[in-house]
Amino acid sequence: MGQTSATSSLRIGLAAARNAPSVEERLQTVDRFLEDACAQDVAIVCFPETYIPGLRGQDFSAPPLDQRRQQAALEEIRALARRHGVAVVIGMEWESAAGLHNVAFVVSRDGAIVGYQAKNQIPLEEEPFYVPDGRRRLFEVDGVPFGITICHEGWRYPESVRWSAVRGARLVFHPQLTGSDRAGVTIDRWGDLSLPYYEKAMVARSVENTIYFASVNYAMRYQDSATSLIGPDGDCLAYVPYGREQLLVHDIDLSRATGFCARRFNPAFYPPT
Repeated sequence: MGQTSATSSLRIGLAAARNAPSVEERLQTVDRFLEDACAQDVAIVCFPETYIPGLRGQDFSAPPLDQRRQQAALEEIRALARRHGVAVVIGMEWESAAGLHNVAFVVSRDGAIVGYQAKNQIPLEEEPFYVPDGRRRLFEVDGVPFGITICHEGWRYPESVRWSAVRGARLVFHPQLTGSDRAGVTIDRWGDLSLPYYEKAMVARSVENTIYFASVNYAMRYQDSATSLIGPDGDCLAYVPYGREQLLVHDIDLSRATGFCARRFNPAFYPPT
């Protein structure tokens, strides 16, 4: 089921993981989730935003910057992907000559680094920590093209999803961190109109492009959005209950991901003034 076939399906996993105190514990969680995914014949698993080592500027501590530690962690994740035969989208910090990036690396089933997508539209509270790299990339797993948009980009900048959709992406992964372990509102009903807009934005990103939108949040006490899979017609196909650490596994029907609305986008209708 993990491989694309005549039935045009792809089995994906969304890892709603808790914030762990150390990088070592987070890597153990990656191993555990990938082992679970392998047992269920999952093709690819997406983890939350900057899962290694954790997102800066939030109400939990992140370890000091250490690019050597990050490189070692990525090598371990490559080995885990190869051992379990599962591709990975893993949120990380990564330093370059331009500065520190908030990225999502894509690692293939055989442990090869396919590339990464950086978070380019950075919210004001994260600007002291991260810089954009100004590029967007399309990826592939088992012959299925996909894109990545990271947290704030996917919530506030629909162009970050449209870019991938018009280039043939059948789904877009959305690693995010939205909520808190310390303070907030307890949510018990998905898509509640009285609550923050985030889950409504997931619906918009899928339906305005006619693709799947796979949003992956941390498991927190006060989540503003659930880890969710949205279908091309804006239907919530599955979500992880708020606060629960769980691997959400779902088969997506690629025949539904036509990209119809994305393909009809005509930039000529929006000339510069």
